[in-house]
This record gives sequence, structure tokens and C-alpha cells, in this order.
Amino acid sequence: MQALQLESPRTFRYIDIPSPGPPGPGEALVRVHRVGVCGTDIGGYLGKMPFFSYPRIPGHELGVEILALGEGVSNHAVGDRCAVEPYLNCQRCYSCQRGLTNCCEHHKTLGVMCDGGLTETILLPARKLHPSKILTMEQLALVETLAIGKHAVDRSGCRSQESLLLIGAGPIGLSVLEFAKLAQARIAVLDLSQDRLCFVQERMGIDTVIRLDPSQPQQAIDHVRKWTDGRMADVVIDATGSAASMSTAMEYCAFGGRLVYVGITQANLEFPHAAVMHRRELTLMASRNARSSDFPEILRAIEAGKIDTVPWITHQATFREAADRFPEWVDPASKVIKAIIAMT
Repeated sequence: MQALQLESPRTFRYIDIPSPGPPGPGEALVRVHRVGVCGTDIGGYLGKMPFFSYPRIPGHELGVEILALGEGVSNHAVGDRCAVEPYLNCQRCYSCQRGLTNCCEHHKTLGVMCDGGLTETILLPARKLHPSKILTMEQLALVETLAIGKHAVDRSGCRSQESLLLIGAGPIGLSVLEFAKLAQARIAVLDLSQDRLCFVQERMGIDTVIRLDPSQPQQAIDHVRKWTDGRMADVVIDATGSAASMSTAMEYCAFGGRLVYVGITQANLEFPHAAVMHRRELTLMASRNARSSDFPEILRAIEAGKIDTVPWITHQATFREAADRFPEWVDPASKVIKAIIAMT
């Protein structure tokens, strides 16, 4: 069967791979219908994703259909349409024993540390499948991105009417927005791109947006101060993956505020401890992946109309077109929010 392999940064090739065998105990054989393209895939394509290895078959945002089930699987049925939780955890380490499956000590993300879903059929642990009788394959492929945002907002402990500043309005930032809105936070969005800020205003209903001018960073700080009546933001979530942004994000935090890094950088971060972090008694957190329990909650939220997926999908391609479209999708001028690859 055919697969799309990222042989090295910026180099895709279509390859033939063996079809998987029948599912073993606790496994499911699934047909891949839709694959979402996210920042991790773009970073892997550009050679900038720290956890990516080559050669690799990408694809971790998946809408799939169950074709066969292995022994001992009783909570799924052949024909079920499912979102995939692509975080493969060992179930044995100290993190897994405490339910922290998102940061398993031996964690592997499908399509990043091991081959993923840009192929016809794959074997997966059945416990990683989350079914819906209502959602489309495109919607199912969006669930993992949304899960990243949900976990980040959960980590922040954001409460109703607290001020939340989101830094970075890419796909992960937009997923943060969905759950910040559900938390009934007062939201502002900071980004370098006016196009993204316009999208946030026009398609996601966020009134307060701030364009960052890197040559005049104090202007953005002053804007946040004015927006919060001088208090600064109760919660700041940085979804940029930019070391420069992450190093200055504390400047936007209120005294006693919380800062969550959901973006990833390979660089070291530097920030003033005594003058800012210690003086304001800030709480600094990382947010990695999502918990298993996040997936069914997101499915129910989409099914209930609490999350509108219509604005998300801005670009589409077939499996055969995907290799040629990636250079377009990494170009900011293409204004990609979410690209979806149709496998069938």
C-alpha cells in the first residue's frame, strides 16, 4: 500500500509499504480517511521540530474508520468512525501510573517519533480511538489540535471573567481560544500577523487584538496594561514556539499570574527572576499534549455545537496532491489555518 514519507526536511516521497496484519489483542485496524496538518508537521517538514526524526511517515491528526478489532476489545465496533489520540504511552512508568499519560517517560507521538497516518490503513491500540456517530471525518481530524488547547487552558486554571492573554494565533493558539471562550475568560490575542488577528476578530469573535511590533515591544505591554486597567493578565498562554516571545511573556502577567508555555522551542529561555518572576510570584507551567479524557469531552462539545469547526479548515488536498502542496502551506502568504488531506 502507498504512504507519504518525509525522507528528510523538505523532501517528500511516495513509497510502498506492507499492509498491516490482523489486529492483535487490544488493537484495531483502521482505515485513514482524513489527516490534519499542524505546526508539528510543518516544523518536521522545515527541520525545526525538536522531537521529529527521519525518515518518517507523518500524520497524527486523524479521522479513521475501524475495519477490524483484536481480541479483548469490547467498547468499539467495526465501522465506528473515530478521532485518534496519537500519544502512545507505555502504561507502566511513574507518569502513566499517576494518570499523566500525556507526558509518559517513554512517550511516542504517532507521525513524529514513529510512523503515522499518511497511508491507507494502520494498526492502533483500540484505547486510543474515540468514536462519534455524528461528526464528519474532517471534524474528527480536528479533535487532536483542539485537545492541545484544552489541556493548556486546563493547566492554566483559568476561571470565569479572568483576563487571559493568548500570544500566537496559529492553529494551536486558536485551539486555546476555543476553550478560553468556554471558560468564559476575558480574552485578548497578541500576534505579529495582522492577517491572523483579523481572522481572530472576524471568524472567532475576539474583540481585543494586539499587533506586536518587535521594534517597539513596550507598545504591546502598554496595550495589555490598558486592557486590564493596569493589572496585567491573570493568565498568559504562549503558543508561539518562539524563544524570543517565550522569554518576554512574563512581562504581560499580573502579580500572582500564571504563564503557560504550550509552544515548543529548542532554544534556552532567559527571563528576569528577581525583578519579574519572583517579585510578582508568578506560576510558570509547561503544557504537553493532552489527556485521554480530553478527547471524548471535545467530541461532545463539537456535537453539541459549543465549538464551531467551520472556520478552521481553510485548505484541502488529496493524498496525491499533498507532497506538492506542503511548500505552499508553509508560506505565510497562503494564510493556512488548517489544511486537511483526504486519503479516500
